[in-house]
Amino acid sequence: MVGATRRGVTRLIAASTIGTTIEFYDFFLYANAAALVFNKTFFPSQDPLTGTLLALGTYAVGFVARPIGGMVFGHVGDRHGRRAALVASLLLMGFATTAIGLLPTYAQVGAVAPVLLTVLRLLQGFALGGEWGGAVLLVAEHGSPDRRGYWTSWPQTGGPLGNLLCTAVLAVLALTMNEQAFASWGWRVPFLLSAVLVLIGWWIRRRVEESPLFVAARDRAEREGVASSTPLVEVLRRDRRGVLIAMLARVGENAAFYMFTTFLVVYVTQVLNLPRSLALNAVTLASVVQIAGILGFGALSDRFGRRPIAIVGAIGAGVWAFPFFTLVNQGTALAITAAVVIGLGFHAVIAGAQAAFFAELFGTRVRYSGASVGYQLGSVLGGALAPIVAIALLRSYGSTLAVSAYIAAMALLTVVGMAVARETRHRDLAQLDR
Repeated sequence: MVGATRRGVTRLIAASTIGTTIEFYDFFLYANAAALVFNKTFFPSQDPLTGTLLALGTYAVGFVARPIGGMVFGHVGDRHGRRAALVASLLLMGFATTAIGLLPTYAQVGAVAPVLLTVLRLLQGFALGGEWGGAVLLVAEHGSPDRRGYWTSWPQTGGPLGNLLCTAVLAVLALTMNEQAFASWGWRVPFLLSAVLVLIGWWIRRRVEESPLFVAARDRAEREGVASSTPLVEVLRRDRRGVLIAMLARVGENAAFYMFTTFLVVYVTQVLNLPRSLALNAVTLASVVQIAGILGFGALSDRFGRRPIAIVGAIGAGVWAFPFFTLVNQGTALAITAAVVIGLGFHAVIAGAQAAFFAELFGTRVRYSGASVGYQLGSVLGGALAPIVAIALLRSYGSTLAVSAYIAAMALLTVVGMAVARETRHRDLAQLDR
C-alpha cells in the first residue's frame, strides 16, 4: 500500500476491521434477539410467528435508518474526513446497543417498552449507515489498484466477524444457562458487553491517519477556490447511475446473507422446533468459512475483476436457495451446518469482490456519500425485507419453495447490477478526481 508506513497500514486495517466488527456485532445481536427473545419480552402474542414478525418489524426499522445514516455520515466524511465520521458512528452504535440491554420489558412498563426499543433500533441503523462506507474507503484510499480488492476485503469481513462474535456469545450463553434464565435476564448480557467492545474500538480507531486522497482533494479544492457543494446533492446530480448500480449489486448479496443466518434461526427454532443451539452453532462455524472466503475472493477480484467474481457468487446463492431448505429440514447438526456453510460460502464470493467495487464507482469528493447511500439502500431492499417476506411467504404458502424463489429473485438483481456496470479493478482513484 502507498501513503502509509507498514505499521500505519496494520493499524489502519485493524482499526477499520475491528470497528466494523463491533458495529455489526451490535446490529446482528438485535436480529438474533428479535428471533429468539424479543417476540416474548417486547411483543408477546399467542402465535409465536406473529410475535416474531412484530419483533422483526423493529429489526427492519434499523435498516430503514441506514440510508439516512449514510447520508449524514457520508456528508461528514466527505466534508470533514473519514476518521471523524467513523469515530462518531462507533460511539453512537455503542450507546444504542448498551441502552437496549438496560430496557424494561413489556411486562414491566407495557407499550412504552417496544417504543423505546424501536427508537434505539433506529439509532443502531443510523450509526451503521455511516460505518461500512468509511471503513472500506479509508482502506481503499490508502492503497494502489493492484491489491485493492484484497485490502478492502478486510473491513468487509467485519460483517461475518461481527456475526461470528454475536453467535459465539449467544452459543456460550445457551450452554451456560437454561431457556428460562436466558429469556428472563441472560439476553441482556451480550448487549451490555458492547460498552467494553466500543471503548476498545474507539481507542484503536482514533489513532489512524486520515485518508491521503481526502486530504489531497480537500487541499486542491481550497487552492482552486472550488465552491463547496453538498456531497449527496452532487453525487445524485452527476452520478445517479453509480448509486443505482451499487443499490442493485447490494440487494441480492444482503438478502442471501440474512436468509442464511437470521431467517435460519427463526425457521429452525419455530418451524422445526429444534434447539436454538443447532442454528447458532451452524452459523458460527459457517462464519469462519465465510471470513476466509471474503479475503480469498477479494484477492481473486484483483486478478479476474470485480464483476465476474460477484456474478458467479450471486448465481450460486440464488441456485443454492432451493436445496438449502432440503438440507435444513433433515434436522441434524451436520445437515444444517452444511447448508449454512455452502450458503455463506456463496455470499463470501459476492462480498469479497464488492468492497473495492463500491469504492471505485465514485470520485473522492463524493465517494463516502455515493458508496454509503447506494450500499444502504440495497440493504433496506435486501436485508430488511428478506426475513419478514420469508416469514410471510411461509405463513401464506406453508412451503419453503416460495421463500427460495424470493431469494433467487433477489440474487438476480445483484447479477443485473454487476452486469450493467463497467469493470473497475484497474481504476486509479486519484485519476477519478482530475
